[in-house]
This record gives sequence, structure tokens and C-alpha cells, in this order.
Amino acid sequence: MSTTATRIKQITTVCVPVNDQDRVLEFYEQALGFEKRADTPFGGSYRWIEVAPPGAVTTIALAPPPPGGSAQGGMTTGIALETDDIDATHAELKSRGVDVDAEVSRMGDPVPPMFWLRDPEANTLMVVQTG
Repeated sequence: MSTTATRIKQITTVCVPVNDQDRVLEFYEQALGFEKRADTPFGGSYRWIEVAPPGAVTTIALAPPPPGGSAQGGMTTGIALETDDIDATHAELKSRGVDVDAEVSRMGDPVPPMFWLRDPEANTLMVVQTG
């Protein structure tokens, strides 16, 4: 099997379509402690919003739905957020009222301890412990 070279260097932004950008932005900033990296109007009535954990390279764009459409919500985003203390992170987010799984999932090696959380539009993100 041969490999093909690429000029792609990294993943910079992942998009999560949302209907209520202000509500979801508040969740990422207040409940998750993310910082807002961009909030720019475009295309008339649209906004491009990006958030990320402090110091992170990859951002999450809280994207508006396409013209005339709506974001479905309830999407499994495939986004994994990293923590070095899964139990403390789970307890902290739960105390802030974040919709988190009831318990941390521990499946054993090589799967790291993890739990899922849901944003105000029921989009799901995973939190995993590394290290």
C-alpha cells in the first residue's frame, strides 16, 4: 500500500450548524469556558462565529443554517474535547447545568474514559481523558 503526499497541514475549524447562534455562543463561553475567536457579519444577515478552548488551535464554527433552511439540531458532531481529569470535568460541567451523561464511561484499554455532552440545540460532543 502506498501513501499519497498531501499539502493539507491540519484541521483548523469544524462546523456545527445551529439555529440560535447567540444562545449556543453563550453556552460555549459560559458553560464550557471557551473563548470567542471570531464573530463577523457576512452575506447580509449572517454571522460567522468561532469558539475554542483557550490555547487550542482547532476552532468550532457555530454556523448559521443555509439560506431558507434550518439547522436540525440533535446532531452527533464527532467532535472530541480533551481533558486531563475526566471525573472533575464531568462534575464541573454537571454543576453548571450542562446536559452531560449520568456517568463517565469506562470501557477499558485502549478506549479512554469519556462522556458525552449536549449543547442547547442537542448537538452531541464527546469529552475524553488523555494522558
